[in-house]
Amino acid sequence: MSPALDLNTPIQYVKGVGPRLGEALAAKGLATVEDLLYYLPFRYEDRLNPRTISELRPGEMATVIAEVRNSGMFRTRSGKTIFQMVAGQGTARLKSLWFNARYLEGKFQPGQTVALYGKVEQDTRGGGLQVIQPQWEVLAEPGDENGDSSAQSLEVGRIVPIYESAHQGRITSKWFRRTIHGVLENLPELEETLPAAVRARHEMVPLQQAFWGVHWPEESTSLSDLQAARTPAHRRLIFEELFFLELGLELKRKRQRTQTGIAFSLEDRERQAIKRILPFRPTEAQKRVLKEIADDMRRPAPMRRLLQGDVGSGKTIVAFEAAIIAIENGYQVALMAPTEILATQHYLSARRILEQAGYRIVLLTGSLEPGRKRDLRRHLAQGNAQMVIGTHALIQETVEFANLGLVIVDEQHRFGVLQRMRLMKKTTESPAEPDTLVMTATPIPRTLALTLYGDLDVSVLDEMPPGRSPILTRRVSDERSEEVWTFLRKQVEAGHQAYVVYPVIEESEERELKAAISMYNKLRREVLAGLRVGLLHGRMQADEKDEAMRRFQAGETEVLVATTVIEVGVDVPNANLMVVEHAERFGLSQLHQLRGRIGRGTAKSYCVLMTGGKISDEAERRLDAMVRTNDGFQLAELDLELRGPGEFFGTRQAGMPTLRVANLVRDRELLELAKREAAAMLRSSSQEISREELERAVKHLRSHWNRRYGLVEVG
Repeated sequence: MSPALDLNTPIQYVKGVGPRLGEALAAKGLATVEDLLYYLPFRYEDRLNPRTISELRPGEMATVIAEVRNSGMFRTRSGKTIFQMVAGQGTARLKSLWFNARYLEGKFQPGQTVALYGKVEQDTRGGGLQVIQPQWEVLAEPGDENGDSSAQSLEVGRIVPIYESAHQGRITSKWFRRTIHGVLENLPELEETLPAAVRARHEMVPLQQAFWGVHWPEESTSLSDLQAARTPAHRRLIFEELFFLELGLELKRKRQRTQTGIAFSLEDRERQAIKRILPFRPTEAQKRVLKEIADDMRRPAPMRRLLQGDVGSGKTIVAFEAAIIAIENGYQVALMAPTEILATQHYLSARRILEQAGYRIVLLTGSLEPGRKRDLRRHLAQGNAQMVIGTHALIQETVEFANLGLVIVDEQHRFGVLQRMRLMKKTTESPAEPDTLVMTATPIPRTLALTLYGDLDVSVLDEMPPGRSPILTRRVSDERSEEVWTFLRKQVEAGHQAYVVYPVIEESEERELKAAISMYNKLRREVLAGLRVGLLHGRMQADEKDEAMRRFQAGETEVLVATTVIEVGVDVPNANLMVVEHAERFGLSQLHQLRGRIGRGTAKSYCVLMTGGKISDEAERRLDAMVRTNDGFQLAELDLELRGPGEFFGTRQAGMPTLRVANLVRDRELLELAKREAAAMLRSSSQEISREELERAVKHLRSHWNRRYGLVEVG
């Protein structure tokens, strides 16, 4: 008899696991019975009625259960290596082929019973039928046919769940089936975590039934609903995961509103100070967003606001306006940027716009010499500097503020949530939390904003300032590079400047790609000889980068060869042409950010996407979208769809929730629903949810917040 199980039982105590396998499963994030039950099949096979070989027809997808007859590698005349396995039922034969699959040698033994799933084709060489690259599974070893009939019934005569194997393939899909089935049979009745009213309103099946339904669906369940995670069982588990995520974010927002903040004054003096620094007439969107920020800053609770706007929409000037409110109230402002180039860019802009009003602005980055850093830290601690702009250097322990009132974080997705919080805690005198304004020029689809920034209020700049020239985008293959370089020369001769962007720095990184350093040498010596060509990449020393940017901004360099180090914050209005080589290798948001470096002046601007070699279908969609639209939000939605949330920002984001069953692209509607229900549950007017249910839900959330969602308790 198996020991009593509950959701918190360590996985090693499940029958058939033990310490060694338990360790291997824990490395995959499966440490408890609950983790195991949330390890959902990635697809399902209809083995209700496996086909006989004689019933198969070319062109259909089918499951066949047959006996292995023989297997081995062979080489075709053209030199390809193919692994072939022949399975049979009586006298009927079916050939299975896998290309370049040496790993299959020794996997099949004559007499084994195997399940094969794939597309049936006519064998043009030897006659009969074959399956190319089928999914396969060994169901029984030779002589097992009359073995455990209950185990056999998990493999055939039903819809069978298929799991990703683990521990380098040693923990198989078949192992997961048997183990999870055993767990479900021995699990006592589970306590419901979702409030009864929520379950009833949305017709959610009970939790226990949901686990059975996703792992061992009834025969009548639609296979297409299973594959799309659209069954009632899937819907319940997905909704629950998103509901508790949104509940946690709502609780954070609620708690933030009770914290002591700074109630900034916004009277005539502050308004006049803002008007004095404005270099142009603000757009309606900028006015609206500044009002949202100012209203937040006047409240006694700390502001937590996300300001997102497309490239060039004027976020920085809005941030500077917010900074003036804080400075005029006697507080300091810290602006943190992810790179020295961007920090320096903000510093130069701030000096140009704010120093005329008598404010002292300083720049603090890692590359400053120690003595200079010490002086700056002293000025900040004594309150002699009103605004500091810097990189990660701002969050070092030695940096302290006399009276920090506003924290501005640019390109937040490049920082972890904890880094943002560490900067917010840096004030020596006031017990009040500073206000926080998070800015991003990467348009964030609503589904991501609801999760990644769910604890922030959102403002959107959806209007471009007048005078920005439209950008014409074209894609060409590198066979037409001569035309591109001729066009570039003409633009430079007309008095403009250009960027040429490469995906890698040096040749050795990826042999087939052109690289920035070698192409810089080739362009200045041969292709663009006579033009003043500069180079900028991430491995250069900070002072070399600054000098390269200074020369380009001053017009001393006409063409800047660069990597994606110029993706954010580089502002040269005279640059009206960008050539991106190997454009197929860049993500959509990245291409859009790069393109945003041009079109900043009044001249017509051009973005040329050059491609080389074979291009995947996904890359084709990206490039077509870039040519079709300049709308960053449209591009961001497509990018999220193509790459998925985990990769949306290029690297995995600290502060991005880990989701086990939900998919932010596929499950948008359930996410919106979960957010509404979580907010309703916490309203004091909510009569339908008992105090006991609320306490149970909050207790469940507390025990899962960090381990389940990978989120830190902050704020």
